[in-house]
Amino acid sequence: MDHTRTPLFDALRLHAERKPVQFHIPGHKGGAGMDPEFRTFIGDNALSIDLINIAPLDDLHQPTGVILEAQKLAADAFGADATFFSIQGTSTAIMTMIMSVCGNGDKIIVPRNVHKSILSAIIFAGARPVFLSPVRDRNLGIDHGVTTRSVRRALERHPDAAALLVINPTYFGVCTNLKEIVDLAHEYDIPVLVDEAHGALIHFSDELPLSAMQAGADMAATSVHKLGGSMTQSSVLNVRTGLVNIQRVQTILSLLTTTSTSYPLLASLDAARRQLALHGRELAERAVRLAKAARAAINDIPGLHCFGEEILGEEATFDYDPTKLTIHVRHLGITGYDAENWLRDRYRIEVELSDMYNILCLVTPGDDGEALQLLVEALKAMASELQNAAEIREIAVEIPDIPHLSLTPRDAFYGETELVPFRESAGRIIAEFIYVYPPGIPILLPGEVISQENIDYIVDHIEVGLPVKGPEDRTITNVKVIVEETAIS
Repeated sequence: MDHTRTPLFDALRLHAERKPVQFHIPGHKGGAGMDPEFRTFIGDNALSIDLINIAPLDDLHQPTGVILEAQKLAADAFGADATFFSIQGTSTAIMTMIMSVCGNGDKIIVPRNVHKSILSAIIFAGARPVFLSPVRDRNLGIDHGVTTRSVRRALERHPDAAALLVINPTYFGVCTNLKEIVDLAHEYDIPVLVDEAHGALIHFSDELPLSAMQAGADMAATSVHKLGGSMTQSSVLNVRTGLVNIQRVQTILSLLTTTSTSYPLLASLDAARRQLALHGRELAERAVRLAKAARAAINDIPGLHCFGEEILGEEATFDYDPTKLTIHVRHLGITGYDAENWLRDRYRIEVELSDMYNILCLVTPGDDGEALQLLVEALKAMASELQNAAEIREIAVEIPDIPHLSLTPRDAFYGETELVPFRESAGRIIAEFIYVYPPGIPILLPGEVISQENIDYIVDHIEVGLPVKGPEDRTITNVKVIVEETAIS
């Protein structure tokens, strides 16, 4: 296929250059009806392609023209049998792949440290999650992937599962032995779905882990916008035929997607695919080189640690993406949240996320040596300032065990509920999510039994200022729980 072409992007530009007289939405009509200051800032080119699904521009819901051609080029680039564009992020792509294979009462095998979009899809589908325990790294304070061993046990116990979902790579770039897991699941004729939100580059370089399509997975939701050069909220869903009905996937995606699709986002996917297909290898390898040099420099800074190849060797740490810089700051006596704020206030550096122990910095094709040098200089200054403090007290937070799931997430979410004080909710069944975003992995999800350890862990996060979200009561003073029926005397 000719990857120098961008059929959708070209069609949009050609249409805009014709200066059509528009009697259709959007109402700003090429920017003429928009706030002048915003129009000047955004620019006329961007506004000229903010169009709607008129005939020359095809329709994402039932593509037959330039969008279909753009998706076929993307499928070829990502090694898929079919690729679908998502302009509602990877969350919608994830919901689509789950709801394409799971219905009410169906079992789906999933790691417990999944993104909330996966659990939302489970609620919408009425599916029953069979949770796998991820391997917990108590030193770093993060979860890695699942082991082949745990997947095998789950398949033996639940051979009737409708699907198996794997996170690969994790937010922190760690990968399990995906090929081995895919082959194992396929022995049971169970499709493998991959949350590949943080793996847009891995398909394009031998220096990076195996991609979902390379491993033989059946579907993978990939955030092109996160690392691959498209605009925020644009992602792809890659599909392999065999265990998955491609027409069903299109139908579900159409059900979940707005009919007012964003053509600038779609065009950015088309252009990002061209860049990845033609230059992905060199772009990825350059990012890897920059990240490896930065990692070595960070590990020379007293009090900081950025894990690398030394973490490998176990089932759940089979491989890793070196472009993810997970910088462990606990030995400086601060939280990751403190480090994030310090870097923002002193150096205008914005990190991807912070948690109790770490900050995460992403190195992408958009970076250069100067940016990485500034990061290293800032980290040196931060470590020097904090190490000269009179007393360094290491942050220590005990991560609670995975809660017991007492009800299906759907039954709990739609069940009869009441509000109770959160700090007095131990032993109750929660009916809403509590998570830290980013990364958006629930600490508690609907149907789980709240433990005192969960309460203490969440309170610790709130007190240090980490962004705890989810409950309707944003202060997390109260929480929704399932109403308990008392015995009639």
